[in-house]
Amino acid sequence: MTDPPSSFLPHFYDPFQVALSILIAIAASYAALDVAGRVTATRRALRAAWLCGGAISMGTGMWAMHFVGMLAFHLPVEVVYFWPTTLVAILVAIAASGVALAIVPLKGMGLSYALVSGSILGSGVAGLHYLGMSAMRMAAMYVLNAWIVAAAVALGILFATVGMWLGYGFRDEPEYTVWKKLGSSVLMGAAVSSMHYTGMASATFRSSNAPDLAHTVFVSTLGSLGISAVILSLLGVTITACFAGRQFDAQGNRMSAAEAKIELEHTTRLTMMGGLTASIAHEIKQPLAAIVTNASYSLRQLSAPNPNLEEIRQAIREIEEDGNRTSHIISRIRALLTKGSPERTELDVNDLLREVLDILRSEISQNKIILKLDLDPELPPVFGDRIQLQQALMNIVVNGIEALRLVPEPHRELTIRSRSSAEGLVIEFTDSGPGLDAEAAERLFEPFFTTKPEGMGLGLSISRSIIESHGGSLSNVPKPNGAGFELTLPAASEISHD
Repeated sequence: MTDPPSSFLPHFYDPFQVALSILIAIAASYAALDVAGRVTATRRALRAAWLCGGAISMGTGMWAMHFVGMLAFHLPVEVVYFWPTTLVAILVAIAASGVALAIVPLKGMGLSYALVSGSILGSGVAGLHYLGMSAMRMAAMYVLNAWIVAAAVALGILFATVGMWLGYGFRDEPEYTVWKKLGSSVLMGAAVSSMHYTGMASATFRSSNAPDLAHTVFVSTLGSLGISAVILSLLGVTITACFAGRQFDAQGNRMSAAEAKIELEHTTRLTMMGGLTASIAHEIKQPLAAIVTNASYSLRQLSAPNPNLEEIRQAIREIEEDGNRTSHIISRIRALLTKGSPERTELDVNDLLREVLDILRSEISQNKIILKLDLDPELPPVFGDRIQLQQALMNIVVNGIEALRLVPEPHRELTIRSRSSAEGLVIEFTDSGPGLDAEAAERLFEPFFTTKPEGMGLGLSISRSIIESHGGSLSNVPKPNGAGFELTLPAASEISHD
């Protein structure tokens, strides 16, 4: 036999307190997402503090939403609350929040994992709600509708699962997510509120005997406002603490980045100094070697009974030229480190080649190298720095001379050809040396890469840099026997036209 409808008590909701409960739900959701990021971002020592503080803040926020929502529910009889049960509800809310915050930092959260953890958290939220209802003391009793209760629990699990996903998404505290986080908080707050008011809808109230009022408290509308103010303040402190924590972390990251930059700049300077020192040594090696050779020859001639004064004069002139060349090289290297522009003029590349070969003629002669020249007399002039281009050409020729030392004397050939092209001019260098394997050909122009035990691996790298700074290119050309290089430079007329 069912009770007549007249025995059921009417009820209504205070819209202000309903809105207040929803506001608390949104604030608690925002704080939860904020704390989730902090728990993940902080180190192990601070993580426990954030976890405990966040669980208390988030848990009391969730409890306050439910409690204020229940205070918004009005019956024609006075309702008081059994405070021990209310305390247990708060502890359940804090424990459920702690579980959620502890799970969010875990990596690799899949759908099944989120459903399991969401079910645990959702059941805790549902338990919080019905514990809160069981704390009600009044001259009435309520009956729950099992279907609506199931719907409320399902909503709680759904809310918790969505919350886990959202919390996982904000775990690394990506930048510029305030509005996304706020939107997610509104969604989560609406879900929590829906679960609560669905749960309240599962109960129907009818009159009963006077309740036992031991250990109960009455909370007025003013008390509801006080609870809301305290909880919102606590959530505000939590959100502010999260913001401050992010700012401190950002400041620490900036300081670490600044320290790393200083260290990198120091290392870079040391590397540049090392590279520059090696470059200078490589560049002046040839003229200094020529100076020593000519000086030794002059001393031997002077010690002879009948010295050849003409040859001594020639050797001294070459010493003077090599000394001046060394000075020019150092000046050009210094110029590379300043803001001044290089001294560039119109140049005849054939003349530059002849000057280089004249400097290296003793090297070519001593190594018994057969030199073949095929220079186009109609070669257009180029616009460039004489010393730099001479050094680039010399490095390429010296590279061929060193390679030819590894083959028998009768087969040592070095061929140099120059010709005009549509872009300007091309110079081809071909030697009959041992050639290059695939790895050497690929890395040939890398700084400090060399196939020679005594080499420094800078000559070809420097030459390519010089040629490219003049708008040209230097590349390796595969040959069936020996090695080949092709150098291109734009004509001076093309540069002037551009």
